[in-house]
Amino acid sequence: MRLVPNSLHDEVAAQLRERIFAGELMPGTFLDEARLAEQMNISRTPLREALKVLSAEGLVRHEPRRGSFVNEVTEQDLDEIFPVIALLEGQCARQAALNATDADIETLQSLHDKLVRHAKAKRINDYYATNFAIHEAIIALANNRWLAQVIGDLRKIVKLARLQQLHAPGRLEQSLSEHMAVFAALKARDPDGAEAAMRTHLVRQRSALRDIGRSKLATLKGIG
Repeated sequence: MRLVPNSLHDEVAAQLRERIFAGELMPGTFLDEARLAEQMNISRTPLREALKVLSAEGLVRHEPRRGSFVNEVTEQDLDEIFPVIALLEGQCARQAALNATDADIETLQSLHDKLVRHAKAKRINDYYATNFAIHEAIIALANNRWLAQVIGDLRKIVKLARLQQLHAPGRLEQSLSEHMAVFAALKARDPDGAEAAMRTHLVRQRSALRDIGRSKLATLKGIG
């Protein structure tokens, strides 16, 4: 189906972003402009503008004389990004504890009830979606658009690797426990506790991803 001209490059960027996050365009994949333009039934101009948007977000990298590729998130990238996200989302949790109304807590309670159900059923994709909704709700409660913007940009990069950590042995249960600790602090209107619990949650996410990376490396060495 042909895309409409209005904000065409934004629509193209959204479609490519979705394909990247879905794993259809894997990290390191060469983005063949001619082929993509043909698939989307568009000219190369909006496609190139879309690639610039994704490049600015860190999802795509452009190499002179070679073209564009889906970015690969390195261990160093994750080591550098996660402490920043932990700091920023910790601040969001602090502000959320100060700002949350009884109605807000009820909404978070409903989301955490869903999180528990998905964890018990081992529905990792559903758990991740609810987990994301909870983080978004807490960020919204902080009511700071600059925090939200920076966190959003960083999370797009981390999203290339983040879902994997829930497959680490015991991580799903650990993640749930961490979320409940954050929520308990929010219900208690404890800003220090909420901030500390959120930082712990994100630091442990990084540890889980690091463990998976080491496990994959060991497996590859064993095969070799």
